[in-house]
Formats: sequence, C-alpha cells, structure tokens
Amino acid sequence: MSSLTFSLTDKVAVITGSSRGIGAAVALRLAEEGAKVVVNYVNSSSAAEKIVSTIKSKGNGDAIAVKADVGSTEGVLHLLDESVKAFGKIDALVLNAGVMLSSKGLVDVDEQFFDTHINTNVKGPFFAVKHAIAKNMFPPEGGRVVFFSTSLTINSAITPNYLVYTMSKGAVEQMARILAKDLASKNITVNTVSPGPIDTDLFRHEKPQELINRIAASSPFNRLGQPEEVAALVAFLVSPGSQWVSGQNIRINGATMV
Repeated sequence: MSSLTFSLTDKVAVITGSSRGIGAAVALRLAEEGAKVVVNYVNSSSAAEKIVSTIKSKGNGDAIAVKADVGSTEGVLHLLDESVKAFGKIDALVLNAGVMLSSKGLVDVDEQFFDTHINTNVKGPFFAVKHAIAKNMFPPEGGRVVFFSTSLTINSAITPNYLVYTMSKGAVEQMARILAKDLASKNITVNTVSPGPIDTDLFRHEKPQELINRIAASSPFNRLGQPEEVAALVAFLVSPGSQWVSGQNIRINGATMV
C-alpha cells in the first residue's frame, strides 16, 4: 500500500481549461503542493502564462502552458502528448474545461449549440482518458482522474433553458461512475467534482448584483463558493492519500442543493 500522504511532489497534473477561474485555482493549488502542472488554454495565452510564471516564482512545483482546444480529439491528443513530452508522465488528469453558452430551451437549440456542449463537456474528457490509457501515460503505480460536473444535475428548481448543459454534465457523471470500475484494475481512481455557484468572473458575467445576492442566499452560509475551495478538494482527490476514494460524485456547494 502506498503512503497515505497528501504531498504532490514529483506528481504531474494536467488541468484542462486552467488559465482562469476554477481551473487556474486548481493549477495554483496543485503546484503549491509540489506538482508539475500543465496549464491548458485556448485563447487566453497571457492569462495562462501568468499562472505559469506565478507557479515558477513560488518555487514549489513547476508548470508549462499548452494551447489546445479540448473540445476536439486533435486538441486533446496534442495536450496530452505535449504534457508527456515535457514531464514524462501524467499522474493526474483533471478535466475541468467546459462550456455553458447562453442557455436555450428545447425549441431554440440548433445542432451547433448541441454539438459545442457535447464536444467540450463530454467528448473531450472521454477521449482524454482513452488516449492517456491507450498510450500508457499513467505510471505503473496508477493515477487519478477527476471529472467536473455541476450541482445543477440535482437542482429541482432548474429551468428548461439549462437543458443541453445539464444533460451533458449528466453524461459526465455516468462516464465517471463506470470508468471508476473499469480503471480500478490499473489502480487509477476516478471521481467527479460538482460545484454549486462559485464566485468567478464567468459566473458573474452579465448577472445583476440582485441575482448574485439571491443565489448566494440560497446557501445556508449566505455566500458563494470560492475557486480555492474547489481547488482544495481537487488537491485531495489527486493526492496519494485519496487512494480509497473512487466512483464518487462530490457536490461542493455549501449545502445549497441538499
């Protein structure tokens, strides 16, 4: 049995969509624990490089930035290949990248809107895991896979305009549940993190303050979650100390939806 440590020294973590928001907080936290992290971005090169330089300046872990559209199989393969080229292996695959476009109800959904959500939220994570396994990118002692869903999948007050986004995240939850059984033979744990409302720029975009206050009040703690709080959970899940935690969907939402 491996040591039940929470240190990530010499571990390599690939975090999709990690130039800002929750993904950036995860990258910073894992590096703080000693990991070598791969910061993935599509358009925000300056933001990604800022995360990398911050990590390097602190002297704990290490980091590189890799541009890749993880909504395409080509982008996913490029990201993982570049990660292994830089650091030799992947210990933790954190599939944070996701899209939630301006929400539409059933009659307004077109094929492009549908495909964009499925490609980024479901197809990309699926083929990331497949490629990492097929190419033996995880070390012989095993590794960690962390998917991201949303607490909206259990929100009884959800409105019809969240149909496609929530459907795609429901697929992620089932994918993780079954992969946890499949990958256990390789000593790879698979878990899902499902945040509730988290205070990021993306969350606040085009929301009036009154709505933000109302959402915050839906938690008995009367506030929004912070990206760093999600990052702390991910740090635990990718650590050696979480080796008996697998197949779980952990809803980090401040008791907002229970």
